[in-house]
Amino acid sequence: MEIREKAFAKLNLSLDVTGKRPDGYHEVCMVMQSVTLYDDVTIRLTDDGRFSARTNRHFIPGDDRNEAVKAAKVFAAAHDLGGKGVFADIRKRTPVRAGLGGGSSDAAAVLRGLNTLMGRPFDGKQLEELAAQVGSDVAFCVSGGTQLATGRGELLTSLPDFGRHWVVICKPYFSIATPALFKKIDARKSKCRPDTDGILAALSAGDDMGVVRRMYNVFEDVLGDKSRGISEIKTALMDRGALGACMTGTGSAVFGIFPDEQSAKDACLALRRRHQDVFWAETCGRIEI
Repeated sequence: MEIREKAFAKLNLSLDVTGKRPDGYHEVCMVMQSVTLYDDVTIRLTDDGRFSARTNRHFIPGDDRNEAVKAAKVFAAAHDLGGKGVFADIRKRTPVRAGLGGGSSDAAAVLRGLNTLMGRPFDGKQLEELAAQVGSDVAFCVSGGTQLATGRGELLTSLPDFGRHWVVICKPYFSIATPALFKKIDARKSKCRPDTDGILAALSAGDDMGVVRRMYNVFEDVLGDKSRGISEIKTALMDRGALGACMTGTGSAVFGIFPDEQSAKDACLALRRRHQDVFWAETCGRIEI
């Protein structure tokens, strides 16, 4: 038995870190948005009882270090698979270590796929609770769309759809170490924060430009020597017609929101002259569980 799922990438329309928790995680407040850049994930029940994954990226492990494998084991612990194993075959398109939630989305796709194969024993909320055991962003990726994420990222509130927008995503040649950024956040003196309330009000009013004008990621304040590279991409996106641009997650991918398909495609082609990982996509709504 097998099923195919699309694992959609995510963007942070805003990202705030509000404190450190006793468990070592950080308190965050994020407005998150799914886009149509996706990995193809085939989930197969096997007779050997093993849990493993395979991808088209040689450097991604196929064992318990892979979030897709972790997700399969979490599902199996919550619902009897009848002695079956799980194999996830993942065709990656979403860049890794980019702040786009690629691994988290793959894990969420495995949870959705197993839930369908097993006759849907869990509803959407229950799947999100299982997802939170795998990783902080996995819960959002179960249903995606436009949501507010708080806590360590697992506490979700559905928001009005951001609507259909064209997006250009560019990952520079470098990646950014997430733990190092969190240490810098803890030590930072600047306390500039996203206007999250303003974004929520704009979404409720259907004021898309009000959302775009308020896009902000606190990690951009602590990038150090990577700041110039991120700023150059943001400037390139804005110069080519983006209504707004922002880094997603802890980076290093940067995205711009464009007013129409043609301007997004033109910008994508222009940035590909200097960067290898450049994609155009659309924002997309929630997945029904």
